Amino acid sequence: MLGRIGVAFPALSSASWVTSSVAMVARGHCGMRAMLHGDAATKKEEGWWGHVQLQPPDPILGVAAACKADPDPNKVNLGVGAYRDNTGKPVVLECVKKAERQLLVSPNHNHEYIPQTGLPEFVKVAKELAFGPNGESVDHQKVATVQSLSGTGALRLAAAFLKKYYAPGASVFVPNPTWGNHLTVFGHAGFDSVKRYRYYNSSTNLLDFDKMVEDIENAPSGSVILLHACAHNPTGMDPTPEQWNIISQTVKARKHIVVFDCAYQGFASGDPVLDVAPLRLFLRDGHQFLMCQSFAKNFGLYGERVGTVSVVCHNPTVAKNVESQLGLIVRAMYSSPALFGARIVHSVLSDVSLRKEWLGEVRGMATRISGMRSALVTQLAEAGSIRDWSHVTRQIGMFSYTGLTEKQVKRMTEKHHVYLTKDGRISMAGLNTGNVKRVAKAIHEVTTADY
Repeated sequence: MLGRIGVAFPALSSASWVTSSVAMVARGHCGMRAMLHGDAATKKEEGWWGHVQLQPPDPILGVAAACKADPDPNKVNLGVGAYRDNTGKPVVLECVKKAERQLLVSPNHNHEYIPQTGLPEFVKVAKELAFGPNGESVDHQKVATVQSLSGTGALRLAAAFLKKYYAPGASVFVPNPTWGNHLTVFGHAGFDSVKRYRYYNSSTNLLDFDKMVEDIENAPSGSVILLHACAHNPTGMDPTPEQWNIISQTVKARKHIVVFDCAYQGFASGDPVLDVAPLRLFLRDGHQFLMCQSFAKNFGLYGERVGTVSVVCHNPTVAKNVESQLGLIVRAMYSSPALFGARIVHSVLSDVSLRKEWLGEVRGMATRISGMRSALVTQLAEAGSIRDWSHVTRQIGMFSYTGLTEKQVKRMTEKHHVYLTKDGRISMAGLNTGNVKRVAKAIHEVTTADY
C-alpha cells in the first residue's frame, strides 16, 4: 500500500485492521468508534469531526478581541503582550529598520530554505548573547543550539527532546502562576504530569520564596523544573541574586534538570547581561540545563518567530549528538525554521554600530516601562488610594500582577473600558502618559467601591 509521495507501507490483514481499530477506540478516537459500531446516523449528520468540541477562547487573546470590539474611544488594552510606544502604537526598532534595508538590497538576498538546525551565523550570535563570548561562561562547543520558532517553538522542541531522551515519565514543575502556554506545551509533548510549584504570594504581592524552595526540594529527584530567566510572566517578580544561588543549590542537590524560559533578555532591566545572570550562575555551578530563547520582545520581531533552544552538555561530542537529534525533531515538526527574522538579528548583533543602537533602544523600552510603573503608583496616590502599591515598582518587565480580583477586573472592563486578564495581570506597555491617570482612577474606584 502506498502512502504520501509514494512511500510504501505494509498492508494490514483483516485481523490486524480490527486490532488496530480497537486500539484506536480505546484511545478515544470517536470517529473510528462510530464506524465500528455502525453509527451511520451520527456520521451522516455530523461527519467525521462531529465529536470535536469548540475550544474556549484563549484568555489573553480574548481580552484583545473584546477590546477591539468595544466602540468606546477611550478604551485601554492592558492585556497585550507586545511593546507599545507612548502613543500606544507598535514599534519597529530603528536598528531593525536599518538591518532590513541592508538585507533587501544585498546581492545575496534570497528566500531559500535554511538548515533544519537554523541559520548558522544567527545561531552563533544568539548563543553569544545568552552565554557570553565563547569560553567566558562555557565552551560553546558543549552547548547544542538550534534555531526555533520563537520562544514557544523553543519550548516545544525542548519538551519533545526531554520526553524522548531525558526521562519519559518525569514530572514537570512550572511556577504558580506562570504563562498559561507552558502547561499546554508540555502536555502536548506527552508529559502526563505537569504540576505547579508555589511561586507568588497573592496576599503579600511578593515572591513566595520559602514555599518555592520547599516545593522544589520535595519534587521527585530528577524532575524537570521550569524557571523564568528574568521578568517572570505574569507576576514581574523575580528572585534576588542571593535567592538564585539558593535555587541553584537546591536544584543541584535534588538532581533536577532546569528549563530556562528566556523571553525578555535586555527587555527586563535594559541590560542584556544582567538579565541572564541566572543562566551564567547555573553554568558556574555545573548544571546541564536547557534554555529557550526568544527575540520577540527585545527585538520587536513578534511576527517573525525568531528564537533558539540550547542544551548544555557534558562535552562537545555529546552536544553534537544532541544537536542532530534536535534537528530531527525540527524536521518532523516543520522541516525548516524562518529565515528573514534570523537574518535581521544576526545583522544587528554582528554589526558594531547596529548592536550599539539596539542596546540603546532595548534600554529605552525597559526605561519607559519602569517609568510607567512609577507613574501608575504616583497616580494611584493622587487619586486618593491609601493601599500599598509598592509591589508594582518592585516588579520588573512587561507585566505586573496588580492584586485586583476577578470581580474588580470585570468592573474595570464594564464600567471603565480598561481591559486586562481576569487574574489582575496588566501589560505595563499598554500604559502611557495619556492614559495612566485614567487607569489609576479606575483601579482606585474598583478597589474601594462596595459592590
